[in-house]
Amino acid sequence: MSAPQKLRGAIAAAVTPLADGGARVDLEAVGPLVAFLAAGGIDGVLTCGTTGEGVLLSVAERRAVTEAFLAARPEGFQVAVHAGAQTTADTVALARHAAEAGADAVAVIAPPYFPLDAEELLAHFAAAAEACAPLPFYVYEFAGRSGYAIPVGVIERLRERAPNLAGMKVSDTPFEAVRPYLLEGLDVFIGSEPLVLEGMEHGAVGAVSGLATAWPEVIAALVHDWDPMAHARVVDLRERLAALPFHAALKAVLAARGVPIGPDVRAPLRGLTPAERELALAL
Repeated sequence: MSAPQKLRGAIAAAVTPLADGGARVDLEAVGPLVAFLAAGGIDGVLTCGTTGEGVLLSVAERRAVTEAFLAARPEGFQVAVHAGAQTTADTVALARHAAEAGADAVAVIAPPYFPLDAEELLAHFAAAAEACAPLPFYVYEFAGRSGYAIPVGVIERLRERAPNLAGMKVSDTPFEAVRPYLLEGLDVFIGSEPLVLEGMEHGAVGAVSGLATAWPEVIAALVHDWDPMAHARVVDLRERLAALPFHAALKAVLAARGVPIGPDVRAPLRGLTPAERELALAL
């Protein structure tokens, strides 16, 4: 058996289709979403991440969503699974399931709420990496969601503990907050689309992008072609989306682009007002 391949290129941080006011995952909508992303030039997806409302879903729901994306993927389309959860036990269970189900990689964010110290973070990430080995493992750094940044020293020590540590997704801003994680020998994917070109100029290998789930062709052009027009487009999109409920706006745009996905989000997230929907559809 060949060694697992590391992630590459333009990865969509996929939304999770929901129904019944957000109470139920809509697994039937996953296939059309994957087809839309692949047709737009995207290289793969990250399931159940920030854009995918992952921390609002149960462990069973997250397993089902992962399996639906895996079943729908065309040949060569990568499926990475975000296994980050509040507890190490749930994180390990999700990471192990991803490996057993046939995912291509696992990513884990630092657990929110409690500001974990270096020893706690190291033990948490090492347990998750071991659970999915030999799959490539990625640490997901996003201080704005975790509530704190992962010390670079934790990443360096994790390299010694986890042979399958392949890289990081870094969604911090500005670029000076990203720079310390551009470590030699680790693949870094940029999460903030306006920073993708600058990140790749400094050694990042691609993007894991929330915008890619609704505008895959823009992110494909940004990452594959280093397209300055795509860069201008993502800067504009991020500025305009800042005034809208992000998840609901992406789902409205997807529906308008022909993907059969409903407007539902999981509470406490909310849907769009009529005025907000009009703004979203004008993006």
